[in-house]
Amino acid sequence: MKITGKQIIGYSNKSGAGSFKSVAIADNNSAPYVFEEGTAENVDAAAKKATEAFKTYKLIPTTTRVKFLEAIASEINSIREVLVATAQQETHLPQPRLNGEIDRTINQINLFVNLLKEGSWVNAIIDTANPQRQPLPKPHICQMLKPLGVTAVFGASNFPFAFSVAGGDTISALAAGCPVIYKAHFGHPVTSELVGNCIAEAAKKTGMPDGIFSLIQGKTTESGKALVTHKLVKAVGFTGSLAGGKALFDLVVKRDVPIPVYAEMGSVNPVFLLPGKLAEDAVSVAKTLAASNTMGVGQFCTNPGIILMVKSAATEEFLAQYKSSLSEAVGGKMLTDAIAGSYDKGIEQLRSLQSLKLLCAGVAGEGDTAVPHAFTISGKEFLKDKTLFEEYFGPVAIHVIADDTKQLTEIAETIPGQLTVSVWANQNDVTEFEDLFNILEEKAGRIMINNAPTGVEVTHAMIHGGPFPATTDSRTTSVGSQAIYRFTRPVCFQNYPQQLLPAELQNNNPLGIWRKVDGEMTKNATA
Repeated sequence: MKITGKQIIGYSNKSGAGSFKSVAIADNNSAPYVFEEGTAENVDAAAKKATEAFKTYKLIPTTTRVKFLEAIASEINSIREVLVATAQQETHLPQPRLNGEIDRTINQINLFVNLLKEGSWVNAIIDTANPQRQPLPKPHICQMLKPLGVTAVFGASNFPFAFSVAGGDTISALAAGCPVIYKAHFGHPVTSELVGNCIAEAAKKTGMPDGIFSLIQGKTTESGKALVTHKLVKAVGFTGSLAGGKALFDLVVKRDVPIPVYAEMGSVNPVFLLPGKLAEDAVSVAKTLAASNTMGVGQFCTNPGIILMVKSAATEEFLAQYKSSLSEAVGGKMLTDAIAGSYDKGIEQLRSLQSLKLLCAGVAGEGDTAVPHAFTISGKEFLKDKTLFEEYFGPVAIHVIADDTKQLTEIAETIPGQLTVSVWANQNDVTEFEDLFNILEEKAGRIMINNAPTGVEVTHAMIHGGPFPATTDSRTTSVGSQAIYRFTRPVCFQNYPQQLLPAELQNNNPLGIWRKVDGEMTKNATA
């Protein structure tokens, strides 16, 4: 399968300016692939094509949109072996993980396919007319969600499929009826072009308008800046670092017309170990959390980076087992050299802090690998240093030992926004720590009991988001079917003739969807 190294602008490949090299090696060639840098001109061409495509795409029947999404899944699956082999070279992730991630990507697409087929996600609301009402007649008023328009999506480094070109942001935007301009992560450009070609091919086969999807490559920030500031772009989806997400957000708020930015920017995912549970199960909990922290070389946005507990004999037992488990953990190669460099710098910084004590370090693997680390700190010292709540991307955890439950609760109150918070508790803990649970409800998008935070189910109820700085909008999620609502807005129609109304709002309910009519949910036709 030929790699062009160019920009995918609708159904065309366009040249950029400048170049960068991939990690992946071309077939029968010892040299890496060379990719051209996307330019502001490329972004402009993509935005204009996408705007024209939107005029058609927003009006096509849902059944046609469903076929498009299904075709994307089919195209990806048809080159699965090539995708896995390429992503292995570019990300150093193992084959089973990558195969599983493709499965997740396809399942994610199917989730939105089923959402569109069922139809009630549009939130159709109808208030019927009452011409006889006094003193004034009541008009016919209805509303539903409509797509926002051209959407810019920035992919993540740590999930080359599920949070990448055909990942949740792209698919939820396309499902909502929005064309997508995708900014590929420079860490896996070959994988990105391959998946981008799958989307383009699916679009052609299902008769989608030219410009429904474009892919911009680039290692510099110039094309990304041009993308979020382009006047034709109506929304932004981002997965990455706090620095990257905040920089994009700051650019967007300076636009003449502000647009929503849905940025998922990282989290330390605090874990609270309550006394009753720890006394019962310290060894098992320690093994589970050590495995969670080192899974995938710690390169998950839900990696448990801070583990909090109250000083006790059970705490000592937990720390002893965690030390034993982590000491046997072998380091792995990280996604990119830049990420590995940042991890090493972060470990060096943590080692230099007098308030932290090294609990243990893991085993260095072959070559340039990230060695797992664990540190301990008292609750008193931890409260003094807010920088310890910053994410250190990789297999490292800080264990905070509070003097008592009061101090543990005080720490909980200082926690900034997180993607997840997990609590390990038995029934007595649940009863005794009700105040703690109430505090934590305000701190994260997902709160769990007796589960490690790594692992995000793609379901209707999942929330992968949280208060700032975890995300820029705590009301939304980037995983699960609810992600579609980020790229929509409600439109109200008053006294519209039936032939002008969308099918979802017509009196006879031709799509047979659930609607709220005069305050009650029903599938019945209206008068």
